[in-house]
Amino acid sequence: MKNRLRVLRAERGWSQADLAGRLEVSRQSVNAIETGKYDPSLPLAFKIARLFGAPIEQIFSQD
Repeated sequence: MKNRLRVLRAERGWSQADLAGRLEVSRQSVNAIETGKYDPSLPLAFKIARLFGAPIEQIFSQD
């Protein structure tokens, strides 16, 4: 699954650790999602969408 997480995070000037803190996950989890090694759970995907104020479909897309 592709995502725009890195771009959205960079637009806000957040580090991976900053984003991880806001999402209450580890920095390693944020890195794994950004690099496509891990797909977030549905509750986490909704949390990410709420945090960035965007629909899930604008953040995540199928390959």
